[in-house]
Amino acid sequence: MKFIKLSLVAAVLATGMLAAETSEIGVSANMAITSNYVWRGMTQSKNSPAIQGGIDVDFKGLYAGVWGSNIEFGDAKASLEADAYLGYSNEVSGFSYDIGYTQFIYPNQSSELNFGEAHAKLGYDFEVVALGAAYYYGIETNDLEPENAWEASVSVPLPMEFSVDVTYGDYDSSGAYYLLGVNKSFGKFDFTLAYTANDADGDSDAEQDNFVATMGTSF
Repeated sequence: MKFIKLSLVAAVLATGMLAAETSEIGVSANMAITSNYVWRGMTQSKNSPAIQGGIDVDFKGLYAGVWGSNIEFGDAKASLEADAYLGYSNEVSGFSYDIGYTQFIYPNQSSELNFGEAHAKLGYDFEVVALGAAYYYGIETNDLEPENAWEASVSVPLPMEFSVDVTYGDYDSSGAYYLLGVNKSFGKFDFTLAYTANDADGDSDAEQDNFVATMGTSF
């Protein structure tokens, strides 16, 4: 009888611990509509609107998720981008950091376009301004040799839930990209109007600049 009681107590404790662990698992989803899917200064939707969304799971700093968007690359057959990612993020003495990996997947173009990218990010929020830096390392495949890039960002909060974001990024050899955006939150909805551009080294025909409007939400 004593053994049965002890076993019952152990089962109850284990159930409680499992419930506590489960309660620390966060699950969220996001959706957005944008007038133009622009990634690092380059349109991914041929200057057309895109519908995007994803799901994220996190546990004690560990995170994983999937995200997708319609795309259009001209002659390429790919019409969908599906990203799968995982990593770890945390904060130490006010500094936030994020180390992770993203796999970019393009159905119907798996051998030509798919690639992976590792990243390391660091940030600090001074309340009146938030600063960030990131480095992206492209994983070479048999068909692609993605460029590495570094990025710096500044975000300034304004009254009435406005903010201004500025990003500058630079590839190893192909050029730089820029973003200047104004954000406004209405409850669970975020609205962004941004100017984006890229400066392609030695190829002015490849340069782009766009005004992009985006509405998104998360839940």
